[in-house]
Amino acid sequence: MIHSLFLINSSGDIFLEKHWKSVVSRSVCDYFFEAQERATEAENVPPVIPTPHHYLLSVYRHKIFFVAVIQTEVPPLFVIEFLHRVVDTFQDYFGYSNIVSGSTNVGDQLPTGQLSVVPWRRTGVKYTNNEAYFDVIEEIDAIIDKSGSTITAEIQGVIDACVKLTGMPDLTLSFMNPRLLDDVSFHPCVRFKRWESERILSFIPPDGNFRLLSYHVSAQNLVAIPVYVKHNISFRDSSSLGRFEITVGPKQTMGKTIEGVIVTSQMPKGVLNMSLTPSQGTHTFDPVTKMLSWDIGKINPQKLPSLKGTMSLQAGASKPDENPTINLQFKIQQLAISGLKVNRLDMYGEKYKPFKGIKYMTKAGKFQVRT
Repeated sequence: MIHSLFLINSSGDIFLEKHWKSVVSRSVCDYFFEAQERATEAENVPPVIPTPHHYLLSVYRHKIFFVAVIQTEVPPLFVIEFLHRVVDTFQDYFGYSNIVSGSTNVGDQLPTGQLSVVPWRRTGVKYTNNEAYFDVIEEIDAIIDKSGSTITAEIQGVIDACVKLTGMPDLTLSFMNPRLLDDVSFHPCVRFKRWESERILSFIPPDGNFRLLSYHVSAQNLVAIPVYVKHNISFRDSSSLGRFEITVGPKQTMGKTIEGVIVTSQMPKGVLNMSLTPSQGTHTFDPVTKMLSWDIGKINPQKLPSLKGTMSLQAGASKPDENPTINLQFKIQQLAISGLKVNRLDMYGEKYKPFKGIKYMTKAGKFQVRT
């Protein structure tokens, strides 16, 4: 129907065009400009303008003409109504349109970043308290089989920074074991050649919060599994009851506390209800969605949390083909499960002594235990 669309301001400038088939030359708008000159007001421009090979249908909204180019005869009101809906959609997404002159886009002063030798850091940065904080955050994805062996495990990690330093500091961040990092992606401030040769991060940091790098640890022998789940989930043929028992405990956490632990499991359709007793936390079971959720909180290694009870099964239902899988959410403060550790952070180019801090955290990504 509509071959092309031109957006024209009240001064007669075409500032946007869209073609859905072959490109229609802008010269087709000359017929529109002639009609615009003859009209005393913009609102008086004819909404339908015939040309030797096309029809021009237009609407005028917010001081902008929306001109549709049609090659075949169509109901004009249909096209005009469509153009009004296009304008309404633009308004919903982008707000009210306005026409700006070139001078409104020109400032009296250059942005501070343009005066700096590094585009990501503004000049003249000053702070009363100079500080640099780095957060090493790792997310572990794992699938554990019913015997407790690891089927697959990998770690996605990031180092987020909050740097508030006066002047133009030059930082170096070194690690005790940088070789375990794979598939590293850096912020543009990092000098890649220094990393490639020495495995040291050398950079002039942006001001404020930024992501210094992201990395991947895919070597399964390097991925420690921080939690384990003991489970005993049984269904019997021709029985209306099943047994459910799970216990969660720490495995390789370097003595750190596991917190924010939530266990979820999608139970089979044949499970009508569950009568369970948790030794810690709270649990819910939705008989409609068959979703079991157990909010444990912190794990005390001296008294491991457990959830035990029975399942009410549908009468006459056959034994499920597979036992349900258990999904875990958790986080461990002050631990990078990959073993990554920052060795030291040094600053050059400035004489003051900043406050420096490093924090670590491990959290579960897609962590699944098969039963």
